Amino acid sequence: MTPQIRGVDVSVPSDDRTPEGSPTDERPQLPPVVYVPTTDEPDVAARRVLLHQVADGRTALYTYSAIDRLHTWYLPDAPWLLCDVAALQRIHDQSPYDLLFLDVDPGLREDAEASS
Repeated sequence: MTPQIRGVDVSVPSDDRTPEGSPTDERPQLPPVVYVPTTDEPDVAARRVLLHQVADGRTALYTYSAIDRLHTWYLPDAPWLLCDVAALQRIHDQSPYDLLFLDVDPGLREDAEASS
């Protein structure tokens, strides 16, 4: 299922080849749900999704296909929200972002350079 998020680039780490090694022109696929880092208010309903500004000035939303990936690549014990594509669209409608990354390390951890 390809997300239909207006004005948003979807970036998924891959070599753009099928398992057989032939190039594909298909857009990367998002899993049915993703884990999205949030603020850590005690009231879950009050939490806000965390958006980041990347080096070129665009706004990015980092998402993760599994909770262990969020904790490994984003921050250990980061609070999160489970979102489907419709929820990602609602987030974009309320707080527009330019990029959506899946399973990408934004370099927030102090040990990020040592573990690379």
